[in-house]
Amino acid sequence: MLPIAFSELIQIFRNRLVLVTSFIIPVVVSAYFVRQHETFAALGSLGYIAAIVLFTVAAFGLYATTVTTLASRRQNLFLKRLRSTAIGDAGILAGLLLPATLIAVVQVAAILTALAMVAGGPANIPLLVVAIVATVAMLIGLGLATAGLTNSPEHAQVTTLPVMLGVIGVASWVGISGTEDLALLKRLLPGGSATEMVMNAWNGGVAVTDSLLLLAPTLGWVVVAVVLATRLFNWEPRR
Repeated sequence: MLPIAFSELIQIFRNRLVLVTSFIIPVVVSAYFVRQHETFAALGSLGYIAAIVLFTVAAFGLYATTVTTLASRRQNLFLKRLRSTAIGDAGILAGLLLPATLIAVVQVAAILTALAMVAGGPANIPLLVVAIVATVAMLIGLGLATAGLTNSPEHAQVTTLPVMLGVIGVASWVGISGTEDLALLKRLLPGGSATEMVMNAWNGGVAVTDSLLLLAPTLGWVVVAVVLATRLFNWEPRR
């Protein structure tokens, strides 16, 4: 797994398009939210900014890179060749996705640390970590499912848009309007409960047990994504 991960990391830094669209742009957008934290906090809260940072990096960075990477490796038959080795399917996928996952986590940690330094830190760091891990798992799962519908890296620019724009839109909706109205709908949408959990972790004022209940919808989306991935994902190019 580790040799695959190291090789994939090298490929990421060699591919300027992936590097710019999946890693540099999310950081620039997130840095803008941090710089203008007073303005955006007035719209929602500091927790809202933290949630937008998380979903911007996880959607444009991790999710999009997952789909593009798997589509590319399938197209050039690299996935097929890897399956002929002693490494299992789980090890192959873990090796391919580990670099993008680690980069995304480091980016989120760095940007949220900067937000904490300029505007004040989260009320509950462990709860925030749980929310981040759940969100990352959800978007990796959705990435695997979307990769099953994506024929090429170029096609990924189209197939990834609904989820990327959708989860960021839901995060903004929940972050600005809260969950006083349409609470069930907002929490069941992908990213809704995770956004509320991040906001609770950053802003405080909500019991930890109540916040942990918000894990259920997010983990439910992980299960749905994994089930879809097992049905849709192909290891060889479609004919």
